[in-house]
Amino acid sequence: MVLKAARYVEEKEEVEFGEVHAFVGSDFVVTVSYGEANELVEVRRRAESEPELLRRGPSAVLYAIMDRIVEDYGPVVEGLENDIDEIEVQVFEGNTGVSSEVSRRIYELSREVIQFHQATQPLAGALDRLTEAGAHGIDPEVRRYLREVQNRVLRVTEGVQGFRELLTNILSVNLTLIGINQNDQMKKISAWAAVVIVPTLIAGIYGMNFDYMPELHWRYGYPMALCLMGLISFALYRNLKRAGWL
Repeated sequence: MVLKAARYVEEKEEVEFGEVHAFVGSDFVVTVSYGEANELVEVRRRAESEPELLRRGPSAVLYAIMDRIVEDYGPVVEGLENDIDEIEVQVFEGNTGVSSEVSRRIYELSREVIQFHQATQPLAGALDRLTEAGAHGIDPEVRRYLREVQNRVLRVTEGVQGFRELLTNILSVNLTLIGINQNDQMKKISAWAAVVIVPTLIAGIYGMNFDYMPELHWRYGYPMALCLMGLISFALYRNLKRAGWL
């Protein structure tokens, strides 16, 4: 059997994966470990301290190995759940300065959740075959132990599947909020452009220097033009402010 081990690293807030290859015969069990996510020293100590378990044959040792690996899944589920909760808080706080960072973190979490799901889902099927009546000559009591492990694995896979759906929803909400924020920014830019363009238009018209222009040689033409610019700009600003564009 090839068992996928996982370990949640609190300092890095990420999941490390490893593998345990177990070769089980009629009177022996050989394991080969890859990665830092698995530690079978405790399994050996437990097996040696429970002679009654060892009497049930190599399948009992395989059960002990699988039980330890599945037990390590618990902290991984809790760690991922805490990370997802933190992401939810960041998304709904609406801090626009960290939107890209949140999107990157959501992607990283999604990748870890997918890898974790790929590690746990096949184990449920393998346990289902091992718990069949008379399968591989496994002791009935060990088969009962394996069913308990299978139930725990199924709970883990169901939780991980929920994580995948939740992360998908969070990503959609985050992208929606980013779009809303960008739309608000465009509204503000457009509003200020409308306020600025009025005095620019008036100044442009009276800067054409034609000889026959109304108010061109009027004594109060300059202050009148300034007042007109100010009044129109103020009216635009007030209306846009009421409309929520500024």
